[in-house]
Amino acid sequence: MATPSLLPPEVESMGAEDVLRWAYAEYGDKLCLTCSWQKQSSVLVHMVSELGLDLPVIELDTHLFFRESYETRDRLVERYGLTLQRPPLITVAEQHRQEGPNLWETDPDRCCHVRKVEPLLNALEPYEAWISGIRRDQSPSRATTPKVQWSERYDVWKVHPLADWDEKRVWAYIQVNEIPYNPLHDVGFRSIGCIPCTRPTSPEEEERAGRWAGSDKLECGIHLDTPVGGT
Repeated sequence: MATPSLLPPEVESMGAEDVLRWAYAEYGDKLCLTCSWQKQSSVLVHMVSELGLDLPVIELDTHLFFRESYETRDRLVERYGLTLQRPPLITVAEQHRQEGPNLWETDPDRCCHVRKVEPLLNALEPYEAWISGIRRDQSPSRATTPKVQWSERYDVWKVHPLADWDEKRVWAYIQVNEIPYNPLHDVGFRSIGCIPCTRPTSPEEEERAGRWAGSDKLECGIHLDTPVGGT
């Protein structure tokens, strides 16, 4: 596997499609895409399909998604013939027994760790690189996201083809290409996660302001750089 010092400097100046081509040429069957069925997932699924890249898709399903998110998944799977990988995950009922009821209220960081971070750690073990849809304009915590970076947490390269896209560009791409997308975006949900921790936002708010609203939590944990146990 390459080391961070060997990352080609021109990657940062590449467009999204070229970043995907580069990553596929570099990592081949050791490259995967993660999806949580928000608008970025729709863009990347379409883009990968248009480029003819045969990539496995890891579904980051917490079992607490909105019905609309699952329906969006099914539409994308049908249209693009996706091969989904679903990491093993304890049931919500089992989590209640182990951690106490409504862990997302009492300790949301722990809930995200159990339902997102741990499953992703297991899912990424066979891979050397992981494509994610995060963008710099989503929140201050993502403002300096590079297009490719080394992840100490997962021991893989993280590839962010849409890092320099803004929200308007995402929507323009979806509309021009007539891509299925999550209908919750049409009713104020600009960022969509689990039902208990997601609310609609107003246009003047940051895109991710509806996630864990009323708390100082900004990230679920899957995009943090610190190794697990090092936080």
